[in-house]
Amino acid sequence: MSFSTRFSNGWTVAKTSMAVLRAHKELVVFPVLSGLSMLLVMGSFVTALLAAAGWDASTLQIGNFGGYLVIFLFYIVNYFIVVFFNMALMHCARLYFEGEEVSVSAGLRFSASRVRSIFSWAVFAATVGTILKIIQDNVGWLGRILIGITGIAWSVSTFFVIPVIAYENLGPVDSLKRSAEMMKEKWGEGIGANFSIGLIGLLAFFVVGIVAAAVSSVNEGLGIGVFVIGSLALLIIGSAIRSILISAIYNNIKGNINDHFHQQMLDELFIIK
Repeated sequence: MSFSTRFSNGWTVAKTSMAVLRAHKELVVFPVLSGLSMLLVMGSFVTALLAAAGWDASTLQIGNFGGYLVIFLFYIVNYFIVVFFNMALMHCARLYFEGEEVSVSAGLRFSASRVRSIFSWAVFAATVGTILKIIQDNVGWLGRILIGITGIAWSVSTFFVIPVIAYENLGPVDSLKRSAEMMKEKWGEGIGANFSIGLIGLLAFFVVGIVAAAVSSVNEGLGIGVFVIGSLALLIIGSAIRSILISAIYNNIKGNINDHFHQQMLDELFIIK
């Protein structure tokens, strides 16, 4: 399949994912809730650390056992929140694909029913993240490069891990293996879809920047506000679209998708190589 064909198919998937979000705009509440939860958690951890250091930031020590334990706990909460709300959104997308009623409450109820699996994955992912953090803090520049490469491989391998955790009743290690297998066997030339979404986001960001610059020429403070609000909106929308895309690919692989997505196009895009 040529690059132009891959790009065209990827563009179609991206547009269709955006169409799902337009049909159910309420789905943006999930990345909003995730972001707000993370801000509250981060604030709580920072406050606790500062209190433990006598409110003197200069005395904070991260590179010791206690510091890494705090990082580990923070990672657990972080992964749990992200997976919980992304799973809720992906389940809503699945309901849409199957022609069922979509609601925020349905997504939240589904994630709540998978709390144990989500927590298990959060602990596993936090363990991996903490180990990588320890290595990164205690090796030279070459080690940091290797850790960076490992981080990229981790991101690729865990691409499908949320729907796998949601629907296949597997433990953390098996979920990681299953996600990696799906990436290897099904993603193939479909990188064009991810590229298309990234390109759309970049173009939208430039538009926001141009509008903000124009407003700044009249009122600098208002221009900054336009830029900040516009950028946050793009992050929220982009996160929602990406989750819908992952759900679309996964459900296509499992055969649980109807004519909301063009079946032949997806078959070509995610063909086994």
